[in-house]
Amino acid sequence: MYQDRIVLCASSSYEKKFWFNDDFATLPEQVKQELKIMCVLFTEDVGGILSLEFDEDGTLLFKVDVAEADFYFDEIGSALKIKELQRTKRDFLEAIETYYKVFFLKEIGR
Repeated sequence: MYQDRIVLCASSSYEKKFWFNDDFATLPEQVKQELKIMCVLFTEDVGGILSLEFDEDGTLLFKVDVAEADFYFDEIGSALKIKELQRTKRDFLEAIETYYKVFFLKEIGR
């Protein structure tokens, strides 16, 4: 169905925009809002572009891109913030992975 990775959502501190993949429109509105808050706060805090992507196994990955001339980007803060989100939002992120594996990868009962 998909290639290597599929983007769930992304936020850009450069364009001040949030994007959500319509393929995931069946997610509850509260989940979509939580993703938006999480991503926008991240990019407002450390800068750059944050995207949440699923790899081919259904693992949710945090991917950060930075403009070459962005000297204000906080690389250390970015890594720390990702670890904090992975720790504090673990159940939430695992539920999204499960949703993806069941509804997109059809891994029922594995």
